Amino acid sequence: MPRRRTGTVELGGGVDDGYGRVADEFRTNLGERREIGAACAVMRHGRLVVDLWGGHRDRNRTDPWERDTLVSVFSTTKGLASMAMAVAHARGLFELDEPVVSYWPEFAQHGKQDITVGCLLTHRAGLAVIDRPLGLDTLGEVETLGRVLAAQRPHWEPGRFQGYHGQSLGWYESQLLRRVDPQRRTIGAYFADEVAQPLGIDFYIGLPDDVPDERLATFIGGGPARAAFHVHQMPPRLVLGLCNPRSLTGRVFRNPKILARASDINRRDLLRLELPSVNGVGHARAIATAYGAFAIGAHRLGLDQRTLDSIEAAPTSPEGGTRDRILCVDTAYGFGFMKPFPLLPFGSSTRAYGHTGTGGSFGFADPDRSIGYAYVMNRAGYSVPTDRRELALRTAVYASLD
Repeated sequence: MPRRRTGTVELGGGVDDGYGRVADEFRTNLGERREIGAACAVMRHGRLVVDLWGGHRDRNRTDPWERDTLVSVFSTTKGLASMAMAVAHARGLFELDEPVVSYWPEFAQHGKQDITVGCLLTHRAGLAVIDRPLGLDTLGEVETLGRVLAAQRPHWEPGRFQGYHGQSLGWYESQLLRRVDPQRRTIGAYFADEVAQPLGIDFYIGLPDDVPDERLATFIGGGPARAAFHVHQMPPRLVLGLCNPRSLTGRVFRNPKILARASDINRRDLLRLELPSVNGVGHARAIATAYGAFAIGAHRLGLDQRTLDSIEAAPTSPEGGTRDRILCVDTAYGFGFMKPFPLLPFGSSTRAYGHTGTGGSFGFADPDRSIGYAYVMNRAGYSVPTDRRELALRTAVYASLD
């Protein structure tokens, strides 16, 4: 698909017949909604029906966003990491109703012996905050990080409440996975071998050094000072929590300090690490391809119906209700994915699942429509949980279906 110039907007790729309004909204994002560079892709019934990219990958708008440009997607990474966990589950490596200590005995410290894998994957374990400061040295040492995580005490009664494990979920998933995988792979390595390679996609949890800088988009914005001008786009209680360094919310997003500013994600020494909740790097086509495969059963990955049923199940409410103790709004999770909730209604039913990321990226599967969808960008938006640029594209996708 060639790159085309529309007015002053550089647009690459294209769409199948019937999806023209998606291209129109993408063009509007680039021309009127302050987009710098972005990409959007949609798989339908295993076919790529939308594949768009455009704008620039740098702040100065000198380097064009190309077909194979990669960008950091922050918490959208959690959805791809959850796919790795799903493959492991389908292969019988763990059970959701089993206590984590069955696979990781050291995890039992500080009363965590009854936390099940399912409890952990639905953000209910009370382990959103890691009390010990985490630097690059600890994050890069798998054994050391495992000891820190095992020693962490819950900050609420496990299972009673839910609260977004914004940084920690991926670390716990990786430590669990490497104990059940016969090859003892971390989640980034497992994803590369068992998800990315079979699907032939460019997505990395732990960016290889041989990926050239020229393929990477620079993430722009996301700092606290700039965010102060956009507080009206965020839930008020979330803003208060972020401003209070002693609150659970403030503590979740201040450790590790190296990620206090979203633009820090551009550092190669940080991207090299496996931070399975936050530092995935890829392009929209890769994310949409992965979700598109899951939406039609992921047979190429060996998923079974039991695992798919667990992922697509309607979310349940913990005893303490659906109010998230970290995000301070009603949320829903399942198997590490976000499920549709009041502030984020997506897909066609509660069978849908996916994950948003800081700044506005989003990927999800809609099994009812056999859709895998992805939007990525390099200029931070500040709306929570998604962004008007993404919403315009997603709305256009579903209007095209109808």
